[in-house]
Amino acid sequence: MNETSILMTLATVHFIALMSPGPDVALVVQNATRYGRQTGVYIALGLSFGILLHSLLSLTGVSYLVHQQPLLFALLQLCGGSYLLYLGSGALRATLANWSQAPGELSSKPALLLSNKRQAFSRGLMTNLLNPKALVFFVSLMSTLVPAGMSLGGKSLALLILWSLSLLWFAALAWMLSTPRLQRQLQAASRYIDLLCGVIFTLIGVMILWQSLTGLLG
Repeated sequence: MNETSILMTLATVHFIALMSPGPDVALVVQNATRYGRQTGVYIALGLSFGILLHSLLSLTGVSYLVHQQPLLFALLQLCGGSYLLYLGSGALRATLANWSQAPGELSSKPALLLSNKRQAFSRGLMTNLLNPKALVFFVSLMSTLVPAGMSLGGKSLALLILWSLSLLWFAALAWMLSTPRLQRQLQAASRYIDLLCGVIFTLIGVMILWQSLTGLLG
């Protein structure tokens, strides 16, 4: 298989994975729906840089070494699970506390911990970077599709493809969710979207924490 075919396969597999439901998609949906386009795009930028770092660490073998160390990987799971649980429990508490208020009143409130571009970017970056499932995915992706003998230019292009596809997909998702017409429709269901995203973050966080504790105690 030549490098062009490898890169096309890599792009296809990665794009399919991007569209799969998970913490990254939930984060964009929740925040672009409630706080608008700018917040959603900066979260997309943070997520894409998290994916770029995962890809780079996998390509250089660092992520593989982490994955092969049970204690180190369990600690990463502990950090990632705790962070997702923090996001989920915070979203659930805020949603339930404001449940009786009208959707318009909720949408006018400032974003919790997302009051500027830097915080939105950091939220996206940390959500992806601390997700141990992302580490496992990119280790598998790189080890399976990117041969060790691939040229430096080919590997650099692979990183560019993974980063740019991620940014384009998440930014497009944020853009679509924040068009004026759709924004008005989604605001009416914003509390349900927040509740669903909070449940997703919480369940995934608890599952990762359980796996982490099993690894530490096993």
